[in-house]
Amino acid sequence: MDLIKNDFIEFIKQRKSIRSFIYQKIDKDIILNILECARWAPSGNNSEPWRVCVVIHPTVKRMLSELSKYGGIIEDAYVNLVIFLDLERGYDRVKDLQGIGAFMQNLLLGIHAQEDIGGVWIGEILNRKEEVNEIFKFPKDKFELMGIICIGHIDEAREKVRAKERKRRLLDEFIEWY
Repeated sequence: MDLIKNDFIEFIKQRKSIRSFIYQKIDKDIILNILECARWAPSGNNSEPWRVCVVIHPTVKRMLSELSKYGGIIEDAYVNLVIFLDLERGYDRVKDLQGIGAFMQNLLLGIHAQEDIGGVWIGEILNRKEEVNEIFKFPKDKFELMGIICIGHIDEAREKVRAKERKRRLLDEFIEWY
């Protein structure tokens, strides 16, 4: 059992943001499997306050890309998961935001579990969230953009060029014991 737990901890540590993709189809079953991982995220009062637009169509990807300085990543990804907070399903803003964060982390872990597929969380597009709502015809008083998860087959050559040493703060830098 300890080996399995240690493997899982290593799996989490190895997850990283992938920003370079080759255009190659991802089967719908894989996308659904990734979304299945996410739907098991915890949410306050089990409200599950998320709404996801699965974007594969090039025109919609282009529309989204024009709203972000990371537009190239959005266009290069095979699929973009546009994540909204469903305000009518929510019941407490802080708990709803925590649930959405857990949902998006589960998406990223689900992506990481797939062979040759990577993903990245784009949050910068939140600066233009009202315009994203317009693309999907979502009223802003009912749906609030939380980010986009871009998914694609990893362009290993471009990722190697981009690779740098991954660093994290030491535990002692942010832990207080009482």
